Amino acid sequence: MAKGKDVRIRVILQCVSCVRKGANEELAGISRYSTQKNRHNTPGQLELRKFCRYCRKHTIHDEIKK
Repeated sequence: MAKGKDVRIRVILQCVSCVRKGANEELAGISRYSTQKNRHNTPGQLELRKFCRYCRKHTIHDEIKK
């Protein structure tokens, strides 16, 4: 099986609110999660509510490119 034809791909989710704050805040850091998605069922970008340890609350995490 060719590597580029896989249906399930690995994606990285990044906290939206941490990116907006920037590195000037006291709690500098960006919460990231790694997961998989089915390319055929979700062709668009993945967006999930996950716990951000830097914000200390559940926030929206968007898919980023590798």
